[in-house]
Amino acid sequence: MWNWEFAAEALPILLRGFVNTLIATVVGTVIAAILGLILAVAIRGLPRWINWLVRLIVAFIRNTPLVVQLLFVYYAFSDIPGLVDVPALVIGFIVIGIHYSTYMSESYRSGIDAVPPGQFEAATALSLPPVRTFTAIVLPQALRATIPSLGNYAVAMFKDTPFLFAISVVELVTAAKEFGGSTFAYTEAFTLAGIIFLAASYPTSLLIQRLDRRLATY
Repeated sequence: MWNWEFAAEALPILLRGFVNTLIATVVGTVIAAILGLILAVAIRGLPRWINWLVRLIVAFIRNTPLVVQLLFVYYAFSDIPGLVDVPALVIGFIVIGIHYSTYMSESYRSGIDAVPPGQFEAATALSLPPVRTFTAIVLPQALRATIPSLGNYAVAMFKDTPFLFAISVVELVTAAKEFGGSTFAYTEAFTLAGIIFLAASYPTSLLIQRLDRRLATY
């Protein structure tokens, strides 16, 4: 049976866990967006043998479970003698950012490939240097096509943050589990956790859909 007293007691605890969830999502998204763009550009411009190596690394990261990557990096850092103790949350948002950068790189690549060839030809006719061509002509058009998919990956990352429990980060779901374990009020704890997830992710999804429709009109 639902107990409002337990629910009121659980809410501030869950919100503290939600702060870690939010930090991991925001910082992880920034890392993924920047690194994903670097990967997309590198795959297009590097020599073939380096290109092959980068693609192999990207495929490896994309096709191995996120939780395995979290555990591997966490324990690898723990086993290095003399290394400064890195907080689990920092390891978490770095790993999750790198993991999702491999997906975002494909979005960037698709956006760059969608730029009409005439744009490159016009830049060549104007004698623009390659860097200027990319930053002033190609990248703005590619971002317009990729922002909605990048937003969807950010929402997916937000929903994957419960995997951080594997490296002892007390995020939203772990906070709910710990509260339920100490009070046996699992129903209240996980219901509130689900509501918080929904309250954060659903408006973001609507915003991304609206942005997608607006960009499609340009």
